[in-house]
Amino acid sequence: MKLNSFDNLEKLRNEIVARIDPKRPCITICSGTGCQAYGCNEIAAEFQQELEKQKLEGKVDVKRTGCHGFCERGPIVVIYPEELCYLQVKLEDIPEIISTTIKQGEIIERLVYTENKEKFVHESEIPFYRNQKRLILGNNIKINPKKIEDYIAIGGYSALIKALKMKPEEVLEEIKKANLRGRGGGGFPAGIKWETTRNASGVPKYIIINCDEGDPGAYMNRSLMEGNPHSVLEGFIIGAYAIGSSQGYIYVREEYPLAVENVNIALDQAREYGFLGENILGSSLNFDIKVFRGAGAFVSGESSALIKSLEGKVGEPIPKYIHMSEKGLYGKPTNLNNVETWANVPFIIKNGSDWFNTIGSENSKGTKIFSLVGNVRNTGLVEVPFGVTLRDIINKIGGGIKNGKKFKAVQTGGPSGGCIPEEFIDSPVDFDELSKLGSMMGSGGMIVMDTDTCMVDIAKYFLNFLVDESCGKCVPCREGIRQMLNILNMICDGKGEEKDLELLEEISGVMKKVCLCALGATAPNPVLTTLKYFKDEYKVHIKEKKCPAGVCKSLFTFRITEECTGCRVCAIKCPQEAISGEKKELHNIDQNKCIKCGICFDSCKFNAIIKE
Repeated sequence: MKLNSFDNLEKLRNEIVARIDPKRPCITICSGTGCQAYGCNEIAAEFQQELEKQKLEGKVDVKRTGCHGFCERGPIVVIYPEELCYLQVKLEDIPEIISTTIKQGEIIERLVYTENKEKFVHESEIPFYRNQKRLILGNNIKINPKKIEDYIAIGGYSALIKALKMKPEEVLEEIKKANLRGRGGGGFPAGIKWETTRNASGVPKYIIINCDEGDPGAYMNRSLMEGNPHSVLEGFIIGAYAIGSSQGYIYVREEYPLAVENVNIALDQAREYGFLGENILGSSLNFDIKVFRGAGAFVSGESSALIKSLEGKVGEPIPKYIHMSEKGLYGKPTNLNNVETWANVPFIIKNGSDWFNTIGSENSKGTKIFSLVGNVRNTGLVEVPFGVTLRDIINKIGGGIKNGKKFKAVQTGGPSGGCIPEEFIDSPVDFDELSKLGSMMGSGGMIVMDTDTCMVDIAKYFLNFLVDESCGKCVPCREGIRQMLNILNMICDGKGEEKDLELLEEISGVMKKVCLCALGATAPNPVLTTLKYFKDEYKVHIKEKKCPAGVCKSLFTFRITEECTGCRVCAIKCPQEAISGEKKELHNIDQNKCIKCGICFDSCKFNAIIKE
């Protein structure tokens, strides 16, 4: 059904909405990658079978939706119209959900979210959701990403109609006035980037969606592409109209099979309905999109490396004396923004730049999606306005530090970001404020750490990642990261010297100035911020040959104290048979055999084993 006019789209939307009964029961099942790992496919199939068994087939809908964000509590089931939210649903729960909740309208209390003995029945009331502003992610829970009709029903592609009624220059000006900054990490104003590409000489002009999300533990772009691909496509088509492009590319990493599947379905549907192709919705706009699957190299997320990969070459950066907006893909003017940036565009066009400027901080407008992970009670995807403090994200949304421990630091910006200590926990989160602290926004990774974390080990962890992901093209990055990693390894092994700290800072300074791309220039951030805020911890490693957090294996030993009851649990579980002792007598650890795995420490119920 190809739509060839604006009126046809509105007519179709009215027809779709008219077929929806808001009072009809609907069981929605989160079907993002996280919940798929928890078995949501089997859950969905079981719901269908159970509805048949209980004679409710055709009377209750079952809908597969995108990621809800509260990933650690999956599979997530929300029942409408009441919006009852059940977490960590198992196959054996399904008959009871149908018979008790669907048939009788009663709540199964063991499946609802509980915090401090208070139960939260509705999804929007759960503190994890209540303290967010889910502008971009909010529609994930409302639609089946494989059905374009669901997106059209909630107003999808209405922003495209509004844009096509404007002049391209007017669309461009609206994006500039909205102060939309790129969500991929650099925070460069999207409108200026669009304008530079539009005004550059040369045709054709290419535009690209960057879905090469390589930060460990980050999956913001993936969830958008999986859960609401049409929102990204709509922003992309609007961008093509403003820039004057007829060909777009989606660069998505190989590790995102569900995102690729859903976006290809969305592209086929968009072509079928006339949102892609020639004379889109009867206008003069001609535009189509191709999907390109990257091999998964972290450096390919850098713009010039991504271009090389798209061209079928090795994904490595080039010097940026010529901007990509002037000479990019195949030597033509090219605009690149990440998934989240494009997803903001329909909201700006539909609601206006003035509305968008009411959200966020002074120089960072709108919302930002973060991947909140680490030592917090509630992990998952969170979306908040710029300017919200780290404390609010960690405590109000994340639920605070788990296991009753204390907050130590938060690392933002992925492997090239920095570690922010407790003294700055009330800092607002936006591009500029994080940069002042020596960290960065990045694509939105946020790792929370408690007092059991060794900051030297954390810096080493990120350099371990970056040393493998460096393309090796420029010497400062290739050798600089390796040398810093060697120094950190020596410090963690008790072989460090005080002069090593000066050498780390010296290497970092050189890398920041002369590395070819942002991967190398920002790679020292984890080292520099941990040196700045946790230098005493480095000195304890060097001078006292101890790891205060008890993480660096070369710098601690396990010892059994007089509290030992001789229960023999530790001896039985020790994989190296390093623990000896008779039953009901004090045991001993052979330090020559001990590999410091910590199994004895974790298994002792009497706290008789200590680290020292």
